[in-house]
Amino acid sequence: MPRILIVSNRLPVTLDRTDGGLIYHPSAGGLATGLTSLDDSWERIWIGWPGQSNFHLAEEEEITHHLAKENLVPVFLSEEDVTNFYEGFCNKTIWPQFHYFPQYIAYNDDYWEAYKAVNQKFTDAVATQIRPDDIVWVHDYQLMLVPGMLRKQFAETSIGFFLHIPFPSYELFRTLPWREELLHGMLGADLIGFHTFGYMRHFLSSVYRLVGMEQNFGKLLVDNRTVNVDVFPMGINYEKYAEGAPTLPSAEVEFIRDYGKRRKLILSIDRLDYSKGIPQRVLAYERFLERNPVYHGKVTLIMVVVPSRANVDQYFQLKETIEQSVGRINGRFGTFNWIPIRYYYRSFPFDSLSAMYKSAHIALITPIRDGMNLVAKEFVASKHQEKQGVLILSEMAGAASDMPEALLINPIDINDMVHSLEMAMEMPAEEQKERLESMQERLIQYDIKYWARTFISQQMDTKKLLPEGEVKLLETDQWDELIEAYQTASSRLLMLDYDGTLVNFVNDPDDAYPDQELLDILKKLNEQPGTTIVIISGRDRHTLGNWFGELGIELVAEHGVWLWRNGRWVLSNEVNSSWKIDVRPIMDNLVARTPGSFVEEKDYTLAWHYRRVDKDLGAKRVREIRDGLIYLTANHNLQVLEGNKVVEIRNSGVHKGKAASMWINKTTSKFILAMGDDHTDEDTFQAMPRDAYTIKVGYAKTHAKHKLRSTEQARALLADLATSFS
Repeated sequence: MPRILIVSNRLPVTLDRTDGGLIYHPSAGGLATGLTSLDDSWERIWIGWPGQSNFHLAEEEEITHHLAKENLVPVFLSEEDVTNFYEGFCNKTIWPQFHYFPQYIAYNDDYWEAYKAVNQKFTDAVATQIRPDDIVWVHDYQLMLVPGMLRKQFAETSIGFFLHIPFPSYELFRTLPWREELLHGMLGADLIGFHTFGYMRHFLSSVYRLVGMEQNFGKLLVDNRTVNVDVFPMGINYEKYAEGAPTLPSAEVEFIRDYGKRRKLILSIDRLDYSKGIPQRVLAYERFLERNPVYHGKVTLIMVVVPSRANVDQYFQLKETIEQSVGRINGRFGTFNWIPIRYYYRSFPFDSLSAMYKSAHIALITPIRDGMNLVAKEFVASKHQEKQGVLILSEMAGAASDMPEALLINPIDINDMVHSLEMAMEMPAEEQKERLESMQERLIQYDIKYWARTFISQQMDTKKLLPEGEVKLLETDQWDELIEAYQTASSRLLMLDYDGTLVNFVNDPDDAYPDQELLDILKKLNEQPGTTIVIISGRDRHTLGNWFGELGIELVAEHGVWLWRNGRWVLSNEVNSSWKIDVRPIMDNLVARTPGSFVEEKDYTLAWHYRRVDKDLGAKRVREIRDGLIYLTANHNLQVLEGNKVVEIRNSGVHKGKAASMWINKTTSKFILAMGDDHTDEDTFQAMPRDAYTIKVGYAKTHAKHKLRSTEQARALLADLATSFS
């Protein structure tokens, strides 16, 4: 039976201490409902925190044994863990950052260290359970590092990650000191899911700008893996809310039903949180009463605020603000037989909650920012029978994306909320029915079970995907085979790119000069009998000559324009540079409009460098170059070539492959190796004979037979070749 390991901050069971011992009761929330409803063909192992801390060793053993019967694996946290990890980094850093409340963010190194340590605890717990062919599904902002930590230990395991809160825009996310670490943690997954396209777009933008990875229709190439990023709007258990509580009604339920028959009820249900927009909602209701005295005594706002994080200052202050506003409004408008707002600071059992949903005429759900908000969906599902009711929903809630029939409002605009309340109070029954039926049809089809099944199915499919142009990394056995072939060959030809292959890219190309280690490697290789080294680069001839002229190796400059022969440079092609007069002004204008870019002029090439330019602006300018130079390049027989953060304009018919062919056509070498990093080197790879070793440095699509991860690996391979005869 296939197994899925579900990893979340909390288990679906919460543990409480009482005088009588330990008590286990189900955790609330849609996640537990959705994941426990997965197809029975899956064996589920759930890993998470049981909700209490600082157990004795004997208690931990008892809890572990008890939970194992339900396929639950506890991760035990200390009080210090809870304080610094959960209350600290999770709820004082990530939560306000991702919900657009920067004024509440705490940037604390101790919180971050605790976050890393606890994520490692969860990773270690998964490692004790994992088997070959298991699927791991990690959940939410508390565990964003876990996918990356798992990937380091279990390279072939299928890992999914779902973020249940919003992902903020790049401009806000970039302010986090630990932004790259969080992104790399998430990118350890094969599939990354979000509730809305907006969150997905923000994530991909941050990945592009902060770690330099470009996406192709939501797919990223990460360490030679395909990482799929997609949208999975979370649903609810529709039948549960459509049917309501199956038990006999309690006195509380009877009261709610009776109260709903005597007045129009506006329902507001939230966890206590500054992201929910509760104060603004109360003010909107007050203004509604001011403008519409006709509804006095005829409408009541039922406001349920579920306790949350009461020990955090902002939440305590928020509670005081809400209660003061409720008291003021009730004192201002209330009468002996009418309370404008019935306020409850507590949670309700399902039967009472269901009764509120069914009895309410209007649901007022107005978070300032919310990952999804399932309350809105639960309200609509509860209207399955009577088809009467109006949903007023914040456009900032994730649910707004798949509930367009609701009255969508700006939660900061008090007048917008008041206007929507007035519309809802007067909306004809037929219109209410049409809106509800459209939303209900969608909720039935895309329920919580569909959400869970779809994610797991796509995760399995993603793991099967090979990156486009997939080429295997040069493994140990192949590495050793290459070394042996080099040693046994009577003559050898090495054709090497420079930037991005032998040295890493830097902001200023002049700073990418060869270090002594590289010079020593090349010198030792060149001294081996029967070995020919050719550096084929886009660099200008003067730079290459200064750097390598005394080594006695072969050099190719400007992608094949110049050849270093017998201590001097010679032209390899019929080329001209008269076209620069027309093209240079265009590129200079581009530099003037693109801070951080510059033009490098070579003998027969112009190169526009934009490594220090904002990524999106750079991409826009590249498109401008293509469009702006189409006419000129056609008339001057030029081509526009895109490299790694550089665009070059050069004579057509000049490329590395053509230059490489000069050596290939005359060589008798039994061993040929070509190595390069960007698509200018693809011409070299394609010019190689079939039995040559061709190696791409990096993970991009390639015609090479093998890949190496980095310039460090490329140099290590050359160093092994250099010492293979000693």
